[in-house]
Amino acid sequence: MNTHAQSKLKPVRSLVASALLGLATLGSFSLALAADDEVVMYKDPNCGCCGKWAEHMREHGFKVKEVATAEMGVVKREARVPQALGSCHTAKVGGYVVEGHVPAADVRRMLDQKPAIAGISAPGMPMGSPGMEGPYPADRYDVVSFDAQGRTAVFASH
Repeated sequence: MNTHAQSKLKPVRSLVASALLGLATLGSFSLALAADDEVVMYKDPNCGCCGKWAEHMREHGFKVKEVATAEMGVVKREARVPQALGSCHTAKVGGYVVEGHVPAADVRRMLDQKPAIAGISAPGMPMGSPGMEGPYPADRYDVVSFDAQGRTAVFASH
């Protein structure tokens, strides 16, 4: 192959390599069937509160692997998180999805009871929830369960 043809292929090879790397990273979400105490958390690289939630989980006996990705929309779609229940990070633990700032006690209860749900969420970013502590008064909030069809129910109230 001549030098001119090789130089034209470099951008294409780079694009293909980037696409494959992105697919490998996102595809790992569906493959991450973590043990009951192993949490794989996907977060935006620019979010600070997600790391605080990970610390909360570690303080309560969970092992947390943090995966930074700019493709959180794709992660949430693959995890089938209902749009209305979205938050800043998405985690997988024990075959369940945990969306947002859910207290460790609620995650543990879900893992112990093994309900027929896809996961639980603390929709939005409630003040006073784990990782969202601060000088402001804590919000009252619900942790909501959801199933594969998108049906929801209150799992816990705080």
